[in-house]
Amino acid sequence: MRRGEEAMVPEAEFRSYYGQPIIKVPIWHEPHMPLYLYLGGTSGAASVISAVATVTGHDRLALTARVTAAAGAAAGAGFLVAELGRPERFLNMLRVFKPTSPMSVGSWLLAAHSGLTALAAASALAARPGPRIPAGSFLRAPARSGLWVPARSFSRIPVRPGPRTPVLPVRGARALAALGDAAALAAVVTGPLMSTYTAVLVADTAVPAWHEAHRELPFLFAGSALAGAGAVGMLATPRREAGPARVTAILGAAVETVAGAVMEHRLGLVGEPYRLGRSGRLMRTARALTVGGALLATVAGRDSALGALTALSGLALTAGAVCTRFGVLAAGKASAADPKYTVVPQRERLEAGRAARVPAGEKS
Repeated sequence: MRRGEEAMVPEAEFRSYYGQPIIKVPIWHEPHMPLYLYLGGTSGAASVISAVATVTGHDRLALTARVTAAAGAAAGAGFLVAELGRPERFLNMLRVFKPTSPMSVGSWLLAAHSGLTALAAASALAARPGPRIPAGSFLRAPARSGLWVPARSFSRIPVRPGPRTPVLPVRGARALAALGDAAALAAVVTGPLMSTYTAVLVADTAVPAWHEAHRELPFLFAGSALAGAGAVGMLATPRREAGPARVTAILGAAVETVAGAVMEHRLGLVGEPYRLGRSGRLMRTARALTVGGALLATVAGRDSALGALTALSGLALTAGAVCTRFGVLAAGKASAADPKYTVVPQRERLEAGRAARVPAGEKS
């Protein structure tokens, strides 16, 4: 081409074969997968709340958190099995353990966490009818045994007056309490992993909106899990016992909000699905519910007369956590369906690589 002449062919734009998606759109179903993400994360965060409540002496909240963790893990596993189609498919994933596969690690993690939380909850519920016994005191064993048994301050021994009251043997109650405490302690390790491993699972794909957000998604899911578990604790625990749950919910809401804002800003074009369309509406709704619920929790925590605000805050945080999971799933599907979210970032990286390889003296 001679000097002074302009190119007659316009610069080529991205396109795919007849406008078809370049990568396969995820086939995960709704509401199965989003609810599994929510329930699994809530279960993991509830395990941590249970440990904190036990250490700080909030026994009622510790019981609520243990039951929440067990119920969330069981219900989440049910939704996962429904997503897979047949129960044996989940069992087949447990035949091999592959540390390099997020799916394999997650399957084993879910199985272990479910067992630990179930044992911890069963122990807490079995000890529930008994009175709290001060440390160093003694109580008479049931069933006319005439024996005096030293009481433990960390657990409860189910004792009720009356010769016909069926209770666990003292040794059995102690063993069950010890097993439950050990399971709850182990669940503190599996809990944070349960809250975040699903973020690694979705980010370890070719879906642009998920893969490019691999830095922020674990924080987004962790914050949402803390907010959701704290909300359940606020709803199912008397206000005077729900202090740690309220603080956890507010902290989780802050982490989730900041992580979401940073993610959408950093991703640029690839982050459009988090702002546009159905997924954008879900993410905006989730943000509004989460921020509103955190503000209501802050106000309700200062005045014991505002019980209705506590309930409203818990419901808003729960709805926000659920909407976040639905929004992330919808954003991933939208980014996989539109070829530009795959092609444009690839071309930008290619051009950046070419510019980096050209010596400085040869650049015009």
